[in-house]
Amino acid sequence: MSRLKMFTPAASVDDLIGFVTDTVKLAGGRPCPPVVLGVGIGGDFELCALLAKKALCRPVSQRNSDPFYAELEERMLRAVNDLNVGPQGFGGSTTALAVNIEQYPTHIAGLPLAVNMGCHVTRHKAVVI
Repeated sequence: MSRLKMFTPAASVDDLIGFVTDTVKLAGGRPCPPVVLGVGIGGDFELCALLAKKALCRPVSQRNSDPFYAELEERMLRAVNDLNVGPQGFGGSTTALAVNIEQYPTHIAGLPLAVNMGCHVTRHKAVVI
């Protein structure tokens, strides 16, 4: 259910939000929503995908430390939940639990964006032995 696109530097914030929402819409109920979305912006092709995975594994309660990206996370989450895919694809307002973004500087000629989806059971735990 993951996707990556190389945007031009002229892409708008709305273009980025549109790509993320289109990714969720295309996936429908297949990733077992509600999902957590990891979004990577910047770097190169490979790093962008790695950033999306890193974002996916961040706690859902932790917003991006940069206010611009924290607001973009909220805008993307609202747009995804407005799709009405809902739990298991049966409709409803909770398609995603969180959208987490990790970003990195990139070459001026491109703007890579990767989306990585984790189903509602995406979780991690630490144990000290």
